[in-house]
Amino acid sequence: MFELDLSYSILLVLCLVAACAFEFVNGFHDTANAVATVIYTNSLKPWVAVIWSGSWNFLGVLFGGVGVAMGIVNLLPVESLIDQNIAHSISMVMALLISAIFWNLLTWYLGIPCSSSHTLIGSILGVGIAFSLLPDSQSAAVNWDKASDIGVSLLISPLFGFSITIILMYLLRTLTKKTSYGDSLFKEPKKNAPPPLWIRIILILTCTSVSYYHGSNDGQKGVGLIMLILIGIVPVYFALDVRVSPTELNAPLHRIERVIATLDPTPLSAPDQAVFTEARTTNQHLLSSISQVHSVDEISKKERFSVRKDILMLDRHLKYLLDKDELSVSAASRQIIKDDLKAVRKITDYSPRWAILMISLSLGLGTMIGWKRIVKTVGEKIGKEHLTYAQGASAELVAASTIGLSTNLGLPVSTTHVLSSGIAGAMVASKGVKNLQGDTVRNILMAWLLTLPVVMILSGSLFLLFRAIF
Repeated sequence: MFELDLSYSILLVLCLVAACAFEFVNGFHDTANAVATVIYTNSLKPWVAVIWSGSWNFLGVLFGGVGVAMGIVNLLPVESLIDQNIAHSISMVMALLISAIFWNLLTWYLGIPCSSSHTLIGSILGVGIAFSLLPDSQSAAVNWDKASDIGVSLLISPLFGFSITIILMYLLRTLTKKTSYGDSLFKEPKKNAPPPLWIRIILILTCTSVSYYHGSNDGQKGVGLIMLILIGIVPVYFALDVRVSPTELNAPLHRIERVIATLDPTPLSAPDQAVFTEARTTNQHLLSSISQVHSVDEISKKERFSVRKDILMLDRHLKYLLDKDELSVSAASRQIIKDDLKAVRKITDYSPRWAILMISLSLGLGTMIGWKRIVKTVGEKIGKEHLTYAQGASAELVAASTIGLSTNLGLPVSTTHVLSSGIAGAMVASKGVKNLQGDTVRNILMAWLLTLPVVMILSGSLFLLFRAIF
């Protein structure tokens, strides 16, 4: 595609540093999600809690895979947005980075728990929508199917956290009502006195779980951001995973070709028949272009991004067609296409190890500083009573479970909103809605509602401005 001169190389480095800065800010912005409960129940000293949480955030990014990261990358079809003008790619990257970091810092300064997921996704959507407004734009600038999946995940997760925490609190109270330790679970912790050992262990375990799963989910968003930068600015080097041999794609592509050959596209509408034809042509082109290629290095630099684009377009077209009721596809054929598309995507859905390590360090170190503002809000200002052992453990157990499930499904989720809604649910379970502090809950809801539109407008405007300047 293109080579970088010195000035653009410097801009690439600055963009990568900015991505690490976003994840660093994410770390101290979201620290409260894991440490508020152990601090306010005297289970761990604050400095011990944040170092412990930072370490497990680091491990979460390191071993959490790249499913969520690819969800972020696939939200913005970079293969449709970039062109020979590298300045356009840098405009895209700078706009979403500046918007995301600005909003995260602003809400942190105001002490408002705000979702880094909403912030990053809103920035990406803003850039995509702004691109679609350009006069020469001819392709879809946002993967709306992926956006809808992510939107549902971000919408449901806080409601899930709130309601399940209430249920869990009810079960805890019912099951421990006649036990000797039941009362201690629901009483305010004694000042500066650690809880009983068994309660302390439970709270530390839930803190550890939230920290690890926060890293595996939120950390992956940073990895996805790094990949957007690398693919957008230097696609010839990062379009394909050099660790995967293109010959590994031959068998799944041949199986896909055989399945396509058995399908009858005539019941489809004319536009859908065109999509069907394009999918088959793309699959055949991939087979012919990489069938004898044993390593990515053997593919010319100009062709690597084309191979990536073909794979992603094939994936998109086939998934679109499989959702059409008019197309008769057996369950066995559907499964073959699903499994083989996943096998083909191994060469595009990846991240270099150094990028994962860089984000791991950024998130882990960020977790260890700047935590007091949000911790105070989560620990003191959501409910009118001091956080009890049962409330803290219930909220964090639900948060860890929700985040872990979302990570396994490859969906980004708001750790902040899941935990905050869990704390709110725990307070409601104790003494009803009157136990919530209205001002704080209202601020959190306002941040939740405003984040997407604000950062979308900001990133979209910056993108159009930078495109005009560059």
